[in-house]
Amino acid sequence: MDFIEELTWRGMVHTVMPGTEEQLKKEMTTAYLGIDPTADSLHIGHLCGVMMLRHFQRCGHKPLALIGGATGMIGDPSGKSAERNLLDEATLRHNQEAIKKQLSKFLDFDSDAPNRAEMVNNYDWTKDVTFLDFAREIGKHITVNYMMAKDSVQKRLNGEARDGLSFTEFTYQLLQGFDYFTLYRDRNCRLQLGGSDQWGNITTGTELIRRKLGGEAYALTCPLITKADGGKFGKTESGNVWLDPERTSPYKFYQFWLNVSDSDAEKYLKIFTFLSREEIEALAAEHAADPGARPMQRRLARELTVMVHSEADYDAAVAASEILFSNKAADALRNLDERTLLDVFEGVPRFEIDRTELEGGIPLLDLLAVRSQVFPSKGEARKMVQQGGVSVNKVKVTDPAASVDTSALLGGKYIHIQKGKKNHYLLISVIKKLVK
Repeated sequence: MDFIEELTWRGMVHTVMPGTEEQLKKEMTTAYLGIDPTADSLHIGHLCGVMMLRHFQRCGHKPLALIGGATGMIGDPSGKSAERNLLDEATLRHNQEAIKKQLSKFLDFDSDAPNRAEMVNNYDWTKDVTFLDFAREIGKHITVNYMMAKDSVQKRLNGEARDGLSFTEFTYQLLQGFDYFTLYRDRNCRLQLGGSDQWGNITTGTELIRRKLGGEAYALTCPLITKADGGKFGKTESGNVWLDPERTSPYKFYQFWLNVSDSDAEKYLKIFTFLSREEIEALAAEHAADPGARPMQRRLARELTVMVHSEADYDAAVAASEILFSNKAADALRNLDERTLLDVFEGVPRFEIDRTELEGGIPLLDLLAVRSQVFPSKGEARKMVQQGGVSVNKVKVTDPAASVDTSALLGGKYIHIQKGKKNHYLLISVIKKLVK
């Protein structure tokens, strides 16, 4: 495959430095992409860059994933309105290992192929460089006028940041340029990849290589991913959508992709999956014929959940997603782990029930209208139970004289109540302290 051609039809190219395409056609080329190590997990905001590295390797070239251990101790001003928190080395090393494990699902690090991926950390070649060495060997080659002209610097200086731009952040582009210079010199790296907000930092590197070594280095950036409504991609009310299942459960991860808008679904299929142009066009046609079936979103959610997590996690997420809408989901409900159960019923009304009372059994109507407020009165509860409108753990209950005990607890702690077709409640058993 031709790397630039592949990225272009997928909408993943923002700017390409002249000469890049010729370099890639000439020989197997090494390229790097920097990854911020300020957390021990990637989030989906990183995915476009990761997919670029994956396409690069699929096209026969050699990808380097650069962990910004040194630059992560400073913070990149590009697109930011505040300086980042600084991390210690132990935290950065932990984050690096966690990120490599996630990247291994996308990149081949372990084969004997000449284009196998490698991970590098700029802390390793920066930690022993003194300030005087850096000023003499790097700083003198890039003028302040050149650095001041960068958009990222201008935006901070023109009032975007409340406290202005620190000297530490101002030097960031020199440090990133030093990375490119080092990888060019030591690993024959000829291309840097990144988001469009990184263009200024990347070109500082190509300029440093030109001025210090007389070499030619290249750059390619992808557009920053946005939603059709202009909102920030990858952010939800609860924050980032992470690749780590402990931070974002596979169910929530699946739901994020399943719920993207129609106008975003086709774009995301191109950027975040490896489906061919023909497959995506067929899905778009199928979607146009029956938008309600949401075939693009369903395929997008499947591809991403399997790729980032696993086939089993995808199957579990689908089963969990059907619980709210299916009347035959009792077994699936009982098989949910606690994290997924709470995710499925996020936002539904919750009531605490004394576990000691459950041990002896609580009459159903008392449970629904006295111990909780699922119904305003026992009379209304009795009427709906008799009409077949109440389910306990997805099992319809029609006997108003029934009782509920600890055998109904899901995971030893929860009871799900459904009133009618759309009203869900979660009862949580707790041991209530006696008031002396």
